[in-house]
Amino acid sequence: MNTQHSTLHPAIRECADAVAATVSGIRTEQLGDRTPCEKFTVAELLDHLGGTLSSSARAARKEPQLGEGDAPAMSSAVVAESAERAAAAWGDPAAYEGTTEFGPGEMPAALAATITLEELALHGWDLARATGRPFGLSEEAAQVVLGAVEQIAEQARATGGYGPPMPVSADAPVFHRALGVSGRNPAWDA
Repeated sequence: MNTQHSTLHPAIRECADAVAATVSGIRTEQLGDRTPCEKFTVAELLDHLGGTLSSSARAARKEPQLGEGDAPAMSSAVVAESAERAAAAWGDPAAYEGTTEFGPGEMPAALAATITLEELALHGWDLARATGRPFGLSEEAAQVVLGAVEQIAEQARATGGYGPPMPVSADAPVFHRALGVSGRNPAWDA
């Protein structure tokens, strides 16, 4: 069995389920609220995450990416469906093999899966914090998320995707440490 699949896919599935549960509770009046990801309001983050997850599903299936253009606004239901489709697509062990088109261009497919995981986990948490929703992950999934965030942190900081690391206690929950590595404050409050 593909090691990356057996490690990443259960965490992707768990995070996708958590995202779907989170976005299902977002109310219309919360769409303009700010999020821990300072670049985005709730509505903008839904648009970003929905677009990324749609692209991720295509990357897992090794399909060409859609051209740059005006992406449609994403409803909570569409984001939940996109999370499900991405998790299902990454359920195929062959998705992790070779290279694929994702984001800025071609990359190793396993890296695209890693990025999918951190996008689900971090932006799912962003949406949950911004809207007062829970976002719980098992210790096993949190550990895989921490590894993913640590793996791409340097590059993500260089491109402005992550802020400077936020100090978090070494005995803090694993997911809080992942948030800190990404530049997020686990105690962020709207």
